[in-house]
Amino acid sequence: MLIYDLTYVELIKYLEEKGFKKYRADQIWHWLYKQKVSDFDQMVNIPKDILNLLKENFSLNALELVVDTKSSDGTIKALFALHDGHLIETVLMQHYYGKSVCVTTQVGCNIGCSFCASGQLKKKRDLTSGEIIAQVIAMSRLLNDRVSHIVVMGIGEPFDNYKNLLKFLNVINDPKGLEIGARHITVSTSGLVPKIRDFADLNTQVNLAISLHAPNNEIRSELMKINKSFPIEKVIEAVRYYIEKTNRRVTIEYILIDGLNDKVEHAVELSNLLRGLNLYVNLIPYNEVKEAGYRRSTKANQLAFYDTLKKRGINSTLRKEQGHDIDAACGQLRSQHLEKEI
Repeated sequence: MLIYDLTYVELIKYLEEKGFKKYRADQIWHWLYKQKVSDFDQMVNIPKDILNLLKENFSLNALELVVDTKSSDGTIKALFALHDGHLIETVLMQHYYGKSVCVTTQVGCNIGCSFCASGQLKKKRDLTSGEIIAQVIAMSRLLNDRVSHIVVMGIGEPFDNYKNLLKFLNVINDPKGLEIGARHITVSTSGLVPKIRDFADLNTQVNLAISLHAPNNEIRSELMKINKSFPIEKVIEAVRYYIEKTNRRVTIEYILIDGLNDKVEHAVELSNLLRGLNLYVNLIPYNEVKEAGYRRSTKANQLAFYDTLKKRGINSTLRKEQGHDIDAACGQLRSQHLEKEI
């Protein structure tokens, strides 16, 4: 078992059951999350009997770096092997406001979005909370700097791994853990309506993003098969519930694909769908995936779409591309590596 799979409270309980004092948990957590040690023996103020207990029952090494690539804009994409040989991806993006890590929550993905490289690779299993935490620590070590923001938007559907997601959020937000502020954490979902409502009921300060990518059911069903289970109007109802429950703004993620969802009439339809809600739209130029066959929206269409939303009163941003020269779309590095193995 990974020691990162334990919350602070769980570590205290474990040590107390073994006859050790609570303050030892504080010391261990300091070494894990402040010093980010890679070996139990680096915990120099921990007694040998406790170190032996930890070594016998827990692992510190969740990930093996297979390859990492660095973009001209500073984006780093890493491919990691898990203990069972499965491969996952993690991306670190450098912004003016800090260092942001995009983590993976599952090996593969069953959502099956037609535009996504991750969707080409079926889900094998969920990641444990510790395996998700380990990605943040590994990227921090790789950069030799503190990570300030987290985006749960890598391979997999986070709300399909809900229990481990919440445990992960607990640890990275804990002041004794990685101490990343809740408002610096964003969880993205493809639209699992019941979990959006459950997440709203937690009333957390963690940001919520919805991968919408279409203004109507016809286009969304072509792009995202989950729309057949949770059509667009049900997703918007859940978003409205979340906003009313938490009084927090929601981000709508919208990938711009040439000729499919990027025309002015699509922007008008989208603005009608979202009018009156406390949200903003993050417009994302499509990062092309050869297996999908879609093309990136032209710059002219991107700007026309953005301008239409703004004129119709919808807050929006046109995201600056990062990592395009290293195939930073989710799943691309992993799929390429698997192709080489085959």
